[in-house]
Amino acid sequence: MEYVKFGSTGIKVSRLCLGCMTFGEPDRGNHPWTLDEERSRPIVRQAIEQGINFFDTANVYSDGSSEEITGRLLKEFASRDDIVLATKVYNRMRPGPNGMGLSRKAIMQEIDASLTRLGTDYVDLYQIHRFDCDTPIEETLEALHDVVKAGKARYIGASSMPAWRFAKALYVSRLHGWTEFVSMQNHVNLLYREEEREMLPLCAEEGVAVMPWSPLARGRLTRPWDETTERLRTDDALHRFYGKTEEADRKVVDALGEVAERRGVPRAQIALAWLLRKGRQVTPIIGASKPGHLTDAVAALTLELSADECAALEAPYIPHAVSGHS
Repeated sequence: MEYVKFGSTGIKVSRLCLGCMTFGEPDRGNHPWTLDEERSRPIVRQAIEQGINFFDTANVYSDGSSEEITGRLLKEFASRDDIVLATKVYNRMRPGPNGMGLSRKAIMQEIDASLTRLGTDYVDLYQIHRFDCDTPIEETLEALHDVVKAGKARYIGASSMPAWRFAKALYVSRLHGWTEFVSMQNHVNLLYREEEREMLPLCAEEGVAVMPWSPLARGRLTRPWDETTERLRTDDALHRFYGKTEEADRKVVDALGEVAERRGVPRAQIALAWLLRKGRQVTPIIGASKPGHLTDAVAALTLELSADECAALEAPYIPHAVSGHS
């Protein structure tokens, strides 16, 4: 496993981050395809054995059960000091007008609830899951600063938003001397490359780590276009993000298949290898529900694509409407 500095911080993380949205009780939340604790156990064990030390979850995943399962399994297979653990806040966790968002009240409530579910005194990275337009950015940033100063989080990060909002957040933090965002978790893959226009250059300029979510387009980049799975049939987000560009996206998937066939490797390896070329500050969040998913992801770390192969993968792409910011 390769380890890199996390943006401009001193912490080092595995080049791959294991996304824990796959773990959760299927009857809790909106993801009936999740793995319960027993089915999640071999995936977490394999990740640890393959050198992954970076794990990302969120309070909202499977109504909190992802955090519960992730916390218990990490405690079973690793020392807390060896793990870089990340979670997120923003989405609705309970009824009522203050049951979601990034107000000071919500952040202080949700960090304690997440720590309880994870069974830990702190998280290494506490991220805002989306931007809260109803709360002043100053209120959110000062609350996150206080979470760090209270020892409940080591660093803070952000997720999908327009680049101008992220630049403003960095400016406001510096203006007040508050803790700054050190990472950006955003939507980047072969089917959605709009972040290449502004967000990725901004992060590179500011030394911000990039954690692309859905690097395999929720499984769409792992198989031929006409081949389906239960998740592809039932994942509402898949259709929300890619449902309006299917004609163009199919050409990208076909090109990916051609490159993978020539190389004699699974499509997932090619798609991840392409993403890893975006820079050493890029740490893709991989979802895994089978041992082979992790095997392919780790193999991608040593797969070098040629300029001609990258050009073939990128040529069919057309501009997409912005998605993933809400």
